[in-house]
Amino acid sequence: MMNTSSSSSPPNPNPNPNPKPCCLNPTEITETLTDILSKNTSSFTQFIPHLTPTIIYSIISSKSLKSNPQTLLNFFKTSLVHTPNFSNGSVTTLPSFFSLLQTLFAHNKWSDAKTLLVNFISADTHRHLLRSILHPTRDIPRHSKALYDTAIGAYVQSGSPNLAMIVFRRMKRLKICPKLITCNTLLNSLVKHSSSLNYSTELINDAIKLGVVPNVNMFNIMINAYCLENKFSEAKDLMNKMSREFNCPPDNVTYNTLLNALCKKGRLNEVRETLLDMKKQGLFPNRHTYNTLIHGYCLRKGCLTEATHVLDLMTQNNFLPDVWTYNTLISGLCDEGRIDEAIRVCSEMEKLKLLPDVITYNTLIDGCFKSENCSEASKFLDLMSERGISRNEVTYNILIKWYCKEGDMDKASETLEHMEASGFFPDSVTYNTLINGYSKAGNLRQVLKTMNEMIGRNIKMDKFTLNTVLHSLCLEKKLDDAYKLLQDCKNKGYVVDEVSYGTLIVGNFKNGNADKALKLWDEMKENEIFPSIVTYNSIIGGLCKSGKTDQAIAKLNELLESGLFPDETTYNTLILGYCWEGNVEEAFRFHNDMVKNNFKPDVYTCNILLHGLCSKGLVEKAFTLFNTWVTNGKTVDAVTYNTLVSCLCKVGRFEDAMDLVTEMKKKNIGPDKYTYNAVLGTLTDGGKHQEAEDLMSMMIEWGNIFDDASNREVNEELDASSMAYSETIDKLCSEGEYRDAMRVFGEISEAGMAVKKSTCISLMCALVKREIKWSNVA
Repeated sequence: MMNTSSSSSPPNPNPNPNPKPCCLNPTEITETLTDILSKNTSSFTQFIPHLTPTIIYSIISSKSLKSNPQTLLNFFKTSLVHTPNFSNGSVTTLPSFFSLLQTLFAHNKWSDAKTLLVNFISADTHRHLLRSILHPTRDIPRHSKALYDTAIGAYVQSGSPNLAMIVFRRMKRLKICPKLITCNTLLNSLVKHSSSLNYSTELINDAIKLGVVPNVNMFNIMINAYCLENKFSEAKDLMNKMSREFNCPPDNVTYNTLLNALCKKGRLNEVRETLLDMKKQGLFPNRHTYNTLIHGYCLRKGCLTEATHVLDLMTQNNFLPDVWTYNTLISGLCDEGRIDEAIRVCSEMEKLKLLPDVITYNTLIDGCFKSENCSEASKFLDLMSERGISRNEVTYNILIKWYCKEGDMDKASETLEHMEASGFFPDSVTYNTLINGYSKAGNLRQVLKTMNEMIGRNIKMDKFTLNTVLHSLCLEKKLDDAYKLLQDCKNKGYVVDEVSYGTLIVGNFKNGNADKALKLWDEMKENEIFPSIVTYNSIIGGLCKSGKTDQAIAKLNELLESGLFPDETTYNTLILGYCWEGNVEEAFRFHNDMVKNNFKPDVYTCNILLHGLCSKGLVEKAFTLFNTWVTNGKTVDAVTYNTLVSCLCKVGRFEDAMDLVTEMKKKNIGPDKYTYNAVLGTLTDGGKHQEAEDLMSMMIEWGNIFDDASNREVNEELDASSMAYSETIDKLCSEGEYRDAMRVFGEISEAGMAVKKSTCISLMCALVKREIKWSNVA
C-alpha cells in the first residue's frame, strides 16, 4: 500500500516574479523590466539604480512595447531624471530618443514628439541632435519624414530657424517632400527673425520643386518679407505670379499686407494704385483695410484730410469704425497739434456709442500737454476718473514726462509714488524720463539715486539712460566718475555707443583735458565703435578750441578716409579754429579750398570770417566781405550786422555804423539788445557820451527798445561788485542823474567789470528820455 503522506513541502506554484535586480545581469534586467512594463501592473522603482543607456535603449526599442507609447514615454522621462549619462542634450541618449520618437509618430502622438524634441534642443548646446539628423549612425533608427517635419517645427519653436533651415536642406538632398505647414512655419520664422531674403526665396523655390503645393498663406508670408525689406516691386511681382503661375489668387490679407507697408513708407500714390488693383481682382476693402489706410495716412504728416476721407468711405461701405479706428485718427490729429479737432472726433466717437478707452484718453492728455493746454489735460484726467477708467502705466509716464519738462521734479516724484500705489511698476521709460528731468535740473545726486534704484529693480539701463547720466556727470566735471561708469557698464554687457564716448570726449575738452579726450577717441575706435560725422565734429571742435587746429585738420583727413563726408558744421568749426588762433588768412585759404570742393558757406560761415577780420582790425576787408556776401544774395542776420556795427564804432566810423543800423531796421532783423549794448559799450569806453545819446535816440524812435527792456528777462551770474554797480546806475537813472550814471558806467567799463544787460538798456532809455524831454522844452 502506497504511503500518501510526505514530510517534504509541495513546490511553490507562484515563485517570486520580480527577483532582486542585484542578482540579475543586464539581459535579465531588460527582460524583467520589459515584462513589467508590458503588464503595467507593478512598479519598477527598484530597478532604477541599475538602469544604463544600453538597457534603456533595449527596452524602448522592444517590439513587445511598441503598442504602448504612453508607457514608453513615461519610462523615458523617469530615466532622464534618474539615470547617469542619460539626459537631454547627451549623445548617449540619442538611440533611445530616436526609437521613442519612431513609436510616437507611429501612434500619431505629434504633440508629445515635438515636446520631446524641443526639450532636447534646449539642452543640446553641442548640437548632437542636429548632427545625428544630418549624419545618422548605425545604432540610430532610420529617420522618417515625420521626424524631419517635426524637427523643423521644434527648431523654429526654439527660436533657431537657421538650424531648421539646415534640416530642410537635408530633406531636399534626400528628395523628401515636407508638409505645407512645415514650410509655412519655417518661412514665417525666417521672416520674423530678419533672416536674409535669400533664405526665404530658397525655401519657397525648393519646396515647390519637392512637390509642395503653395497656398495663399505661403505667398502672404513672402510678400510680407519683401515689404519689410522695402522691396515693393518684388512683392507686386509675386502677387502677379500667384494667379498666373500657381492658380492661387491674392486675398484681402495679401493686399492689406502690401497696403500697410506702403502706408508706413508714405508711398500714397502706390496705395491708391493698389486699391484700384484690389477692386479689379473682385476684392473689396474690409475693416482691416480701412484701418490700415487710416493709420498710414495719420503717420504721414499733412495727410490727415485723406485719413478722414477714408473714414467717410468706411462708413459709406457699411463698415462701422471701431475704437481702434478713432484712436488712430485722434493720435494723428494730436501729433499735428490739432487738439480741438481731436476732441471733436472723440465726441463723434461717443455719439456712435463707442466709449473712449484708456488709449483714447492717454492720447488726448499727451496731446494737450504737448500743446501746453494743461487745463484741458486735467479735464480729461477727471473724466477718466468719473467714467471709471483707471490710469495705466502709460498715463503715469505721460504725467511724469510733463512734470519733468516743466521742471517740477517734486510733482514728478509724487506721481511716481501714486503710480506704484496703484499697482503699476515704473519701467525703463519712467526712469529714463526722471533721469533726464533731474539731469536738466542739474540735480546730479537725484540722477545717480534714480539710476541706482532702476538697477536695483533689475530694469536694465539702455543707451539713453547711460548717456544721460554720463552727460550729468560731465556737466558737474566729475569726469573720472563718468569714465568709471562707462567702464562698469561695458564690463556688465551694457551697450556703449559713440554717443557715450562722444559725451566724455566733449566733457574732457571743456575741462581742458585734450589729451584725455584723444585717448578716449582712440579707445572708442579700438572697441570698434565707429564715429559718425557728429562725433567727428565734436572732436574737431574740441581740438580747435584747445588751439590744436593742425590736429583738427588731421581728424578731417581721417574722416574723409573713413568714407564720411564733412558737413557745414565741420568746415565752419575749422574756419572758427583758425580765427581763434588769430590766423585769419589761413581761415580764408581753408574757406576758399573747401568752396572748390563743393562746400556751400552759410551765414554762420560769414559771421565767423567777419568776426575774425574785425578782431584783427581789418575793417575794410570786413566791409568788402559783407558787401560781397549781400551782393551775391546770401543771407545775413542780426549777428552779421552787430559784428560790423561794433567794429565800426570802435574805429570811430559812427555814420557807417548808423547806416547799418538803419539797414537792419529796414530788413526787419533788428536792432536788438546786442546792437544797443555794442553801441553803448563801445562809445562809453571811448568817452563819447554825446555820440551814444545821438545814436540811441534814433533807435528809441523806432519804438522797440522799451519793449525789449521791459519784456526780456536776462539771467546772468555777476559778482557782488558788479551787482552793486548795476544797482547804483539804476538808482541814478531813476533820480534823473544821467551824467553821473554814464560816468559810473564808463569807470567800471575801463576796469573790465560788467553790469546787468537790463541796466545797460535802462541807461540807454534814460539818456534818450532826457533828450526827448529837452527837445520838448525847447
